[in-house]
Amino acid sequence: MGIASVPVATHEFHDRRTGPGGCTRPAEFDAVYVSHPIQDQTKAEIEAKADAVVEELVARLTKC
Repeated sequence: MGIASVPVATHEFHDRRTGPGGCTRPAEFDAVYVSHPIQDQTKAEIEAKADAVVEELVARLTKC
């Protein structure tokens, strides 16, 4: 569809054959990973995790 996208997952799923939700991921799955867990984190902790990867996300979304 021509829409830039980058998968984001926690490190828990880095070496697994399945991604979040149990979906089988393709071999070329190249996600940006954040530290695990996220479900019990405060807003500030989640923002810190996002801040840690935002530059990588922007770089991947804007590369030609």
